[in-house]
Amino acid sequence: MNIDYKRSSGILLHISSLYSDYGIGDLGKEAYHFVDQLASTGATYWQLLPLGPTGYGNSPYSARSCFAGNELFINLDYLINLGLLTKEDLQDKPEFPSSRVDFNMVYQWKLPLLKKAASTFLLQNKNTKGYKAFLKEAEYWLEDYALFMVLYEKYNDARWYSIWDKKESVRDKETLNKLRKDKAEELQNWYALQYLFSTQWRKLKEYANSKGILLIGDAPIFAGGDSADTWSHLEIFKTDKDGHYSEVSGVPPDIFSTTGQLWGTPVYDWKVLKDTNYDWWFRRIKQLLSLTDVLRIDHFRGLDAYYSIPAKDKTAEFGKWVKAPGAEFFKSLTSTYGKLPIIAEDLGLMTPSVEKLRKSNHFPGMKIAQFGFTQLVNNEFNAYDNFLPHNYERDYIAYTGTHDNDTTRGWYNALTDSQKHQVREYLASPDEEIVWSLIRAIMLSHADIAIVPMQDLLELDGSARMNYPSTCNDKNWSWRLEKDQFGQYPLSRFTHLVRISGRNNKLASEVK
Repeated sequence: MNIDYKRSSGILLHISSLYSDYGIGDLGKEAYHFVDQLASTGATYWQLLPLGPTGYGNSPYSARSCFAGNELFINLDYLINLGLLTKEDLQDKPEFPSSRVDFNMVYQWKLPLLKKAASTFLLQNKNTKGYKAFLKEAEYWLEDYALFMVLYEKYNDARWYSIWDKKESVRDKETLNKLRKDKAEELQNWYALQYLFSTQWRKLKEYANSKGILLIGDAPIFAGGDSADTWSHLEIFKTDKDGHYSEVSGVPPDIFSTTGQLWGTPVYDWKVLKDTNYDWWFRRIKQLLSLTDVLRIDHFRGLDAYYSIPAKDKTAEFGKWVKAPGAEFFKSLTSTYGKLPIIAEDLGLMTPSVEKLRKSNHFPGMKIAQFGFTQLVNNEFNAYDNFLPHNYERDYIAYTGTHDNDTTRGWYNALTDSQKHQVREYLASPDEEIVWSLIRAIMLSHADIAIVPMQDLLELDGSARMNYPSTCNDKNWSWRLEKDQFGQYPLSRFTHLVRISGRNNKLASEVK
């Protein structure tokens, strides 16, 4: 699908952050209501985080699968309407937190209901054309994901490389055949859940597109170490003679961390990927672009060169940069699929080589307005600082911040007095209007697209932050809207900015 990145705008809000009576945002009526609200502003894009089923730490960027959808996003009311559950099934609903996702609580209450619905679905619909078509379409990844989840539940741990029985971890053929026979019903339930997710998701996407809203998805560059992907395709990752990860990913020491960031996800063996004509990656991109209209590739620079750290290391201090075949990879990818609607997350340490890879493929990059101020040298403006909104070029997506940044209000509150003065001076804004002034700045910039996180539209402080990088706690990934929180005031203010900035796919002068 080709996307014309004409002047437009959107909102960043993950599915889990939608309001819901059931503890976590889902694909029910609130998702459709948000589409209606977004369309009413004249905006074009709804940006999401990765859609995969999350594991330990609940990070969407370390999913159990690079292909599967998160079953917890399946809406229960939809299942009741299909006759797969009854209202009585939901009567023991716990008292969920109002503005946070308690992932353990949601998982323990909702997953048994989902499995019950899956069993009922299979009794009624196992032989329908739609279900059979889905099984064929998902053939490449679905059984491996289901086998993985059955074994994960057996051990209550997804670390297949260290916890599981050796024959299961190395995918012994006889052992897996026995598992297929003994756990046939459980495997079928996982198939059905993925079908129900796919069905609900595609209906939402169709509705959004009918309203003129395009969905921006997100692809973490690396696969989770404890995922179905690494377990079933270990050959495409760097390993030692014993089949253990030999190198893992991260970023080197910088001004933010003296020891760097040790992500721990295994790195690809690009030689093996090249020998298979990048088949796993091609299938992954195809799957993700079937779910969304545009795809953001997280840590894009890793497709040009990635930071590789010996797996035994406890910090990222002694890694090295290793060249990746990004140019050849994208040449092969575009020769198969044509021009790709991809956004390159080009933040961090960029090199001319990375910029060449992005620009030669005509992928828009990203600009974070907060960085324009936090990177001031000696509290002095650099007229050419490329993160200050007046310097944005057209082939960029402008953001106030992303899921990895503090909310704009939280960020501003944490600045020193002199830094706050610099921000007020640049934006010509009093303290109380800083958030909307920064939103206005990116909306009026030259960047083709401007995306605003929902938390900033609501002027929320740091308690609403989505992620705290390099940490693992119950605050991460858990923020969500309360009922009717995105009301008329922020909606009308955003609508006004969409109009005056010409980001409603019309020239500002054409809008009455």
